[in-house]
Amino acid sequence: MKTRSVESEMLAISATDEWRAAHPGATIGLLELSGVENTRPSSRVNERKREIEADLRERYKGFTRKDFLALPVMAEYDRYYTRFNKTYHVQLQLESIVLKGKHLPDVSPAVDANFMAEVETLILTAGHDSQKLRGPIVIDVSGESERITQMNGAPKAIRSGDMIMRDADGICCSIIYGQDARSPISPETSRVLYVAYAPAGVAADTVEGQLRGIEENLRLFSAAVVVEQHRLLTT
Repeated sequence: MKTRSVESEMLAISATDEWRAAHPGATIGLLELSGVENTRPSSRVNERKREIEADLRERYKGFTRKDFLALPVMAEYDRYYTRFNKTYHVQLQLESIVLKGKHLPDVSPAVDANFMAEVETLILTAGHDSQKLRGPIVIDVSGESERITQMNGAPKAIRSGDMIMRDADGICCSIIYGQDARSPISPETSRVLYVAYAPAGVAADTVEGQLRGIEENLRLFSAAVVVEQHRLLTT
């Protein structure tokens, strides 16, 4: 694994005491990489997608929604999302592949690398263009009357108590409401930050597996990527 040790080149990301108090047992996984080539589709990524889809259909053959919700990782996310009267979107993605024969989305290789890992580990992860983020960057908990500008450009009031990431310009991501419109990965992105959000009850090793899976998928189309940081934040 090609790594770089110059800490000044990686984003400084910390967690607030408020996050630790509100979400004891939670884990955040951070994976930042540079030198990503994301300008064109990748046949190797598409081939791997088909392999993953086939593996998932075999692994979960005969499963119902109840069976999916009984999976240990899925059960913890369902417990978290139920507090906000929402359904875990990775659960819906997995069901669409296994039960409806759908394919993984085609967005861009750097985005798809995350989707591919998510449906295997079930770990919720956001992908950002790290050059569009401005410090200080913190993992925090949402408060009353906070808003996020969603990827469609629409402002959205968010519920208090959610795990979020914020930078100098506001909320970048919320577990329940997703990413903002400022920092998503685009074809021009060459430096990426993946942030995995795991509620209490999800093992740190599983979060580590998600980060490793994303990196492996990235190297299918961008073998020379450099790992700027790979670490976990815990409560």
